[in-house]
Amino acid sequence: MSDIVEEFNDYRKRMNDNILADNNKVIKRIFNLDTNAFQAGTLDIKTKELLGLVASTVLRCDDCVRYHLETCHKEGLKKEEVVEALSIATLVGGTIVIPHLRKAYEFWDALEANK
Repeated sequence: MSDIVEEFNDYRKRMNDNILADNNKVIKRIFNLDTNAFQAGTLDIKTKELLGLVASTVLRCDDCVRYHLETCHKEGLKKEEVVEALSIATLVGGTIVIPHLRKAYEFWDALEANK
């Protein structure tokens, strides 16, 4: 596994475990809501992940972008589909999103290298 992907996943898991160990009801409910929101429903998982990717890119949250990219990759989305979603995010978010777009491309390439 690429270092960038492995480092992200290790850090995310470690810190999520630390956060959830505090047993805060509100935080646990937010984590649960997030998990449930991205389950298949009227919209399929791929569509929801692309929506999450666009929102995360516009909001400039690199951790969220990486999370959604990895899930998109696991769900079998093609680079062209992801890039099209990222193009919408860049259009909506403006040029301030471009540094996050660079990081998104870097992370997608790392995911692809792990195939």
